[in-house]
Amino acid sequence: MASAHCRQAAVFLLHRQGRPRAFSVLHRPAPNYAGHVPLTGLERVALAVGSAIGSMANPRRGDLIAALGEATATPYFIYRLRDAMLSDATGRRILRDRPRISSQTMSLPALRQLPATSVGGRYAAWLDREGVSPDTREQVRYIDDEECAYVMQRYRECHDFYHAITGLPVFVEGEIALKAFEFANTLLPMTGLSLFAVLRLKREERSRFFRVYLPWALANGLRAKEIVNVYWEEQLETPVEVLRAQLGIEMPVDLRETRRKLRLQKKKVAREAVPTAPTAPTAAAGDLGANA
Repeated sequence: MASAHCRQAAVFLLHRQGRPRAFSVLHRPAPNYAGHVPLTGLERVALAVGSAIGSMANPRRGDLIAALGEATATPYFIYRLRDAMLSDATGRRILRDRPRISSQTMSLPALRQLPATSVGGRYAAWLDREGVSPDTREQVRYIDDEECAYVMQRYRECHDFYHAITGLPVFVEGEIALKAFEFANTLLPMTGLSLFAVLRLKREERSRFFRVYLPWALANGLRAKEIVNVYWEEQLETPVEVLRAQLGIEMPVDLRETRRKLRLQKKKVAREAVPTAPTAPTAAAGDLGANA
C-alpha cells in the first residue's frame, strides 16, 4: 500500500516538473525581444490605470503616454493594426525591412535642403519650428509579440510626420486634434483616451476643438488610407500636397495662425477699451509773458 502511494507521489512530481510554471510576478518568462518586459494581466491593468492618471496630470510625460499606449493596445488593437499592414503591399515591405526613424537614419541637414513643399522639407521645417527631435520616442517594452512591438514602434516614430503633413503644432490643442485623427484612423485606444485632455483646454479652445478640429479629425481619419502603411523614407521628395491627396487627407485650418490672429484681436480690443487720459490745456502766449 505504501509503495503504491510512493509511486503515485513520484508520478505527480514528474507531471508537475514537466508542466511549464504559471506566469506570475515571481516567475516571469524570458523576454521576447531586447527591452521587452512581460506583464501579468493584473500588472497590465495597473500600468494602464496608473499611466492614464499620470499622463492626465502631466501631458508632457511622454513615457507615461507611451506606457498607456502599450498597455491598452493588446490583446486586440495592435493586432488589428499589424493585420492592416499585412494586407497592404507597402505595409508588408515595411514589416520586412523594419526601418527606424531617428537622426541617425535620417539626415536632417539633407532634409533641410529639400524643397519646402516636399514631405522631407516640411518634416525638417516642422521639427525646427517646434523644437522637436526624432530621437525622443520611447522604446516599446510592454507588448509581448515581437512583430506587434515593431508596429507600435513604427507608429510612434512616424507621429511627427503626421504633424508635418497636417501642420498641427505640438501644444496641447494641436496634439489633441492629431490624436483624434489618429484614433479614427488606427483605433488605438490610447489615442482615444487622450481626448480626455480636452478638459484641460480653456473654454474658447475647447469650443474651437469641437466646432472645427474634431469634425476634421473624424472625417479625415475615417476616410484616409491607413497612415501606418506610408513608407515615409520613400516619400521624402514627394510634394506634400500630392501625398495628402493620395492618402485622402484635407489640410485642417491653421491652428497656430488662428491663435495668432485671436491674440492680435484681443490686444486691439484691450487697447481700444483703455480710456484715453485727458490732455492738459496749454497756456496762451500772453499768459506765459505775464507769468515771466
